[in-house]
Amino acid sequence: MAQAYSHHQDILHSKRANMYYLEHCRVMVKDGRVVFLKAAQEENQYWNIPIANTTVLLLGTGTSITQAAVRDLCGAGVMFGFSGGGGTPLLAATEVKPANEIEWLSPQSEYRPTEYLQAWLSFWFDPQKRLSIAKLFQTQRLQYLAKVWAKDRVLKNYNFAVNDSQLDKTLARYQQDIQTSSDVTKLLAAEMQLTKSLYAFAANRTQAEGFTRDHDPAQTDSANKFLNHGNYLAYGLAATCLWVLGIPHGFAVMHGKTRRGALVFDVADLIKDTLVLPLAFIAAHEGDTEQEFRQRCLQAFTQHEALDFMFDCVKEAAQTGSAL
Repeated sequence: MAQAYSHHQDILHSKRANMYYLEHCRVMVKDGRVVFLKAAQEENQYWNIPIANTTVLLLGTGTSITQAAVRDLCGAGVMFGFSGGGGTPLLAATEVKPANEIEWLSPQSEYRPTEYLQAWLSFWFDPQKRLSIAKLFQTQRLQYLAKVWAKDRVLKNYNFAVNDSQLDKTLARYQQDIQTSSDVTKLLAAEMQLTKSLYAFAANRTQAEGFTRDHDPAQTDSANKFLNHGNYLAYGLAATCLWVLGIPHGFAVMHGKTRRGALVFDVADLIKDTLVLPLAFIAAHEGDTEQEFRQRCLQAFTQHEALDFMFDCVKEAAQTGSAL
């Protein structure tokens, strides 16, 4: 999927390798290329942004962007937004309340496929059909975790293994909960228990004693900071996937109809527990900087074809839902 919609886009979105977080710089166009300018003591330094191979651009503290750069980013189908320091929270054009509401500045091209939106709407207004697709997403999420954790070398070094008896029981219990949940509320409650168990598992593997999940961007411990930042990278991939397929973020199947970014959460959850969660704890244990942690995430997203997986899941959900 992800055919080109302008002369810039010669790399499919699902195959793009780059995501950027920038701070204390100016994004602009120079000599026909999108670059970011960082002031140096002796002379200004310009660094190229390969927009044709980029999915997401986060602009952090002390950044500005020119109209020409926005034009070219949108022409290349790059999802971008303004964020606080360290990549969270996402602010977009204006601050969004509550702080964890997702809002991106997306390219405005309407020349995108309509088939996926039409298939989505064919089932979305039926609560039971939405529940079926929510369950499909959760099953795909578990399958992806089992696949990645069984082969990833970095995770194996920290014994994130699916052959752990306690972890096996946790995953098996959630698989059963998926099948028996009679509504989305029960499914969300079961998912919350799964994530808590995975936090405890990861904390145990990385000696993060006394870990408590805190979504406040002002908190100071590295694991929570990395979790927040990594989640926003996953949200960027999810927003890119949905923009390419032409499905608005408000048509969620699990996180509720009252939050306009809810479908971004649904799609991002397909990879968050598998990749972001363990890498955040590992990075905290090894004393990584934010940049080193981002590099871990980007490498893992590419290695395990996270964006490809999102596209496959959303397209399968649209097809399956329209056949219900």
